[in-house]
Amino acid sequence: MTAHGFTLFNTAIGRCGVAWSDRGLVGVQLPEASAAETRERMLQRFPAAAEAAPPPKVQIAIDGIIALLRGEQNDLSSIALDMEGVAPFHRRVYETARSIPPGKTLAYGEVAARLGAAGAARAVGQALGHNPFPIIVPCHRVLSAGGKIGGFSAHGGTATKRRMLALEAGE
Repeated sequence: MTAHGFTLFNTAIGRCGVAWSDRGLVGVQLPEASAAETRERMLQRFPAAAEAAPPPKVQIAIDGIIALLRGEQNDLSSIALDMEGVAPFHRRVYETARSIPPGKTLAYGEVAARLGAAGAARAVGQALGHNPFPIIVPCHRVLSAGGKIGGFSAHGGTATKRRMLALEAGE
């Protein structure tokens, strides 16, 4: 996935980033410990991208992310994603995760079952652990069996996941 540009923006959970191509978003970055670290992570992930003002469609995505993380009900499922280079199974997992509405959750095994791959809960977890589009592909809405929080690879780990779920629930 080659990004043409990226930008950083403020949200209720900290400074996030997005990168884009002509086809859509190629990545979303959740906040690191500081804005400088978030920028550095974007430069590592998208070395060919230049920091720039977002085009209108990307600004709409940014506005949606900001609203969702402010606790507003906002459906981000129509935001275009550039999944060039994303493995087919991962694409299917991401598409299924995008169907989970804000305030709702599924277990890894439930996602696997919806894919017709019962028993693939671990593979679903691995795909979500490599999710290049957190928030847009709401991996934070996928939990371990029995409603346990499970893992979260973003800065802050499960505390960040809990905070995102609480914001969506209006807490």
